[in-house]
Amino acid sequence: MAAASPPVCDFGWKAPAFSLPTTDGRVLALSDIAGPKGTLVMFICNHCPYVLAVLDRMIRDARDLQALGVGVAAICANDATTYPADSFDKMKRLAEERGFPFPYLHDEDQTIAHAYGAVCTPDFFGFNADLELQYRGRLDASGSRPGPQDLRRDLFEAMRDVASTGKGPRDQIRSTGCSIKWKAA
Repeated sequence: MAAASPPVCDFGWKAPAFSLPTTDGRVLALSDIAGPKGTLVMFICNHCPYVLAVLDRMIRDARDLQALGVGVAAICANDATTYPADSFDKMKRLAEERGFPFPYLHDEDQTIAHAYGAVCTPDFFGFNADLELQYRGRLDASGSRPGPQDLRRDLFEAMRDVASTGKGPRDQIRSTGCSIKWKAA
């Protein structure tokens, strides 16, 4: 498994609109997810050890951010043909078993992952209330193994600042994860 990292934050870049099916049977658009204080779009998957290592803290941070008025959603765009663990049915199971407090969306044709320039799982896109990118960093210092619970909450702290000021931190540490599993061209 080779680790991948996204590029640095392109401050002010506007969030591309989308409308995707969720694991609970709805179809949601970006406008349905956007919060009054900001929006967090997370590209994740079911099988990646980097995602699994931070999943509990990701859920905790999502709940805490939602309480601050930040809308949160996760998107899986991996090719389920080559990675069956990322199938829509398995997405449904993971969301239910882990009690996701956010919608888990399926980008089967990978259009939205391409539009966002998603690179890895997890890949975090933190937007202000005007849907301008303010954070493209890591959740915390965990790698592919769970870290201690007292790690600095990089994503939460950055998005808390975005919620209160509209601006993200200038210094950000990139996320690291498994590459998105793209479909063959």
